[in-house]
Amino acid sequence: MPMSQSFKDRLFPVLKDIADSFGTPFHIYDETGIRETGRKLSDAFSGLAGFREYFAVKALPNPRILEIMKDMGFGFDCSSVAELILSRQTGARGEDIMFTSNNTSAEEFQAASSDGGCILNLDDMTLIPKVPDMPKLICFRYNPGPRRTGNFIIGNPAEAKYGISHEQVIDAYRAARSLGAERFGIHTMLASNELNYEYMVQTAEMLLELAEWVFKELGIVFEFVNIGGGLGIPYKPEDKALDLEKMGEEITERFKAFEKRNGYMPLLYTESGRYMTGPHGVLAVTAINQKNIYRKYVGVDACMSSLMRPGIYGAYHHISVLGKESGQNDIIADVVGSLCENNDKFAVQRQLPRIADGDILVIHDTGAHGHAMGFNYNGRLRPRELLLRSDGNAELIRRAETVSDYFATLNFEQKVIKP
Repeated sequence: MPMSQSFKDRLFPVLKDIADSFGTPFHIYDETGIRETGRKLSDAFSGLAGFREYFAVKALPNPRILEIMKDMGFGFDCSSVAELILSRQTGARGEDIMFTSNNTSAEEFQAASSDGGCILNLDDMTLIPKVPDMPKLICFRYNPGPRRTGNFIIGNPAEAKYGISHEQVIDAYRAARSLGAERFGIHTMLASNELNYEYMVQTAEMLLELAEWVFKELGIVFEFVNIGGGLGIPYKPEDKALDLEKMGEEITERFKAFEKRNGYMPLLYTESGRYMTGPHGVLAVTAINQKNIYRKYVGVDACMSSLMRPGIYGAYHHISVLGKESGQNDIIADVVGSLCENNDKFAVQRQLPRIADGDILVIHDTGAHGHAMGFNYNGRLRPRELLLRSDGNAELIRRAETVSDYFATLNFEQKVIKP
């Protein structure tokens, strides 16, 4: 189900006061829910000593959220210089950070190796000689190509730009070892928003088989296997939730079987983003216009610069109308913003309660890839972010963008060259 009942019970009675104080639109995240999910994830793999979640920073790159992740003992999955900086600002260093970039630049390699370093997860064989100093611990992202299928959001592996091919695996590890690498991990990321737990079990099996193959060929013992993220959440009311407990049990069985065959067990890492924060955030907006032409439109005070998933993916996000949660669905409408693009819609032909200007609409499951994917097309500005803390208080954790922010990059020293 979208947005847990416990989150509703905490948020909805105080949402009008929060909106009156801060003004809409805003994303608000639930600290209690995030911590509960973190505990469930850790419990699911409690049978594997040393299990660690590396939170995918791209999902919700806010310092307060990262502080919560750090407090739970999690590391960080980063793919840019800014994400490295954000993670290190929490005190994370070295093996607290997994840096998985693609099409990596020299600047990014420099940032990865500086300020305490990180686990470097290389995406391509051609990057090996570009690493300034081969670290002692190295990892490669594996792309199985036609050996596996992906899903709609991330695409089929054979068509994906990510990772080394199956045929390159042995040469990649051999080359890294020849340049000084002494410790090794292996990683993959094949699906996004996957609700079938068996897919993740198969991914763990695939990497464990790969580890055995590399050991047989090169004698390399793997310190960790990172099965990536991609754990899904039920955006639609009819969606069945991922069976995390069953997934944990079956992956644990695979790791213990590996230990019996090989005499050692690598650590298990994951890098969930959406699963950790997605259901624990909502976008609160206010209805400001009604339009009736060939369809009925409800206009709100945010646009897809605040949440672009429906526009680019056709993704479903459930919508509640504050104070009318148990009311009858009397209208069918598109819920839209003010962007000059026709895909600027939070909902299309959605059954909703009758809405009046001034009503607060709650768009569910925006805690991952919501604010983070925002943009400034059409001069639109991203909203503020709030945290509903475990003590019940609402804290501003990012101010809204301003017109001054939009024009800030036009303040620069004049430079003209004659080529």
